[in-house]
Amino acid sequence: MKEAIAKAGALIEAMEYIRQFRNKIVVVKLGGSVLDDAALRKKLLTDVAFMATVGMQPVIVHGGGKIITKAMNEAGLEPVWVQGRRYTDQRTLAIAEHTLVHKVNTPICETLKELVCDPMGMHSLSSCVLTAEPLRLAGDNGRKLDLGFVGQVVEVNGQLLKTLCAAGTIPVIAPVAKDKSGGKLNVNADSAAGKVAAAVDAEKLVVVSDTHGIRTKIDDPDSWVSSLNESQIKEMIDSSVIIDAMLPKVDACITALDAGVRKAHIIDGRIEHSLLLEIYTDKGVGTEIVKN
Repeated sequence: MKEAIAKAGALIEAMEYIRQFRNKIVVVKLGGSVLDDAALRKKLLTDVAFMATVGMQPVIVHGGGKIITKAMNEAGLEPVWVQGRRYTDQRTLAIAEHTLVHKVNTPICETLKELVCDPMGMHSLSSCVLTAEPLRLAGDNGRKLDLGFVGQVVEVNGQLLKTLCAAGTIPVIAPVAKDKSGGKLNVNADSAAGKVAAAVDAEKLVVVSDTHGIRTKIDDPDSWVSSLNESQIKEMIDSSVIIDAMLPKVDACITALDAGVRKAHIIDGRIEHSLLLEIYTDKGVGTEIVKN
């Protein structure tokens, strides 16, 4: 009886959030262990299916860096990194595209279909909603560094994504973009998610990763903070508390907020039902980032 009452209490707590987010778009960026572990991925996609069932309109953007690295190793290629970004020649781009589409995007769509959802893979081999331009980073000598076929998203077909969402379809976006001439560019999935959230006027952006939100002490997992604003984020970047892989995640959140997205979240996808707990409960389980 106590367990049943507790479940009823959880549903009542979720009710107001369900009302609040009905017919609202929520962009979910999937990365990290969620993509490597099929069982973990299915649990998180079950959360996405629940969101769709109660009237939210989820859009998924996924990464796949570790899986690409594994595929490159199997092909006898050693990844080359330039300021934390993968140098991408033509062969690397072909491997990345094949891996992202067939080893990541398609399985996500297949799992969502099993969960009685209507997904649509959006990528460079079908309907591509991302347009990018070549990314050039500044080197120590002031010259621009060539990263090969690496891009930064400059445009998102938000109207198409909104139309799909309104029809009950869940877009599943892979981070390979087209350029203005029809070529292809590998783009950072976190950055793409921020641009997508901005383009579809999302209510929320939720970045799912392998870290339990943002920490005030890099080496202390228990130092995570439940809520931060943009000014606090900037201070943590300037003081090198936020570094490395967390930077593009935070940048994506700021991009979304600056475009009018109400809240952004960084959560640990390894926690069971972390997505639902962050969206449908009072406390949440990760770090929410808001405007000042």
